[in-house]
Amino acid sequence: MDEGPDPRVELAQRQHEDYVAALREAGIEIEVLAPEASLPDACFVEDAAVILSHDVAVLSRTGAPSRRDEVATLEPVLARRLTLHRLEAPATLDGGDVLRLGDRFLVGRSSRTNDAGIEQLRRFGEPLGLGVEAVDVAAGLHLKSACTALDDRTVVVDPDALDPAVLEALGLVVHRVPEPVGANVLALGDRVLVSADAEGTATQLEASGRVVVRVPLSEIHRGDGALSCLSLRLPPPGGWSV
Repeated sequence: MDEGPDPRVELAQRQHEDYVAALREAGIEIEVLAPEASLPDACFVEDAAVILSHDVAVLSRTGAPSRRDEVATLEPVLARRLTLHRLEAPATLDGGDVLRLGDRFLVGRSSRTNDAGIEQLRRFGEPLGLGVEAVDVAAGLHLKSACTALDDRTVVVDPDALDPAVLEALGLVVHRVPEPVGANVLALGDRVLVSADAEGTATQLEASGRVVVRVPLSEIHRGDGALSCLSLRLPPPGGWSV
């Protein structure tokens, strides 16, 4: 992600609005949560929970202690729709380390997610027929900083942050992308959202036949965020690639 000045807040807010608009244009039903002025990272809502099914989710125990109040604010919202499980110490796990591909999860072992977090997620997922495979994250904040899904067999990856051979060994089709921020895309039905700062990635995906929507995210990137970070997603039946 970008390094440099802090995000320009008003522009970041406009970019978040553009992001929400792009989701709506893709036909996604959106629930926008109230701002949490005391929790500046709360916009990166993906880290606070992992959705296992249309009925069940796991509340994270985020790797940064300063972010754990975000989980508490999200809990009553998710409880209206889902049965919730909670990770317990010493587990830490951020949703940004969890990449779902069909009925299996790739989970990054990172500075934010530890072995106990991976094992507890496995314990909740296995009764639902969900497998969990750990992937070491050597660079970047989360696994999804380096790799995200186009579908349940195809991923994009920043080869400077994560060795594509690791993913190919798992039976995945791998698209190497030319920009770090291009490694975080959001596939929604017939289109793929791509950061407007990743033109090379956008062009590459268009050449492969995909419909690409460019979303401005410069200020989100300065906060070490990206497309997947800004939402929790409950896909339609048969669409589990998140």
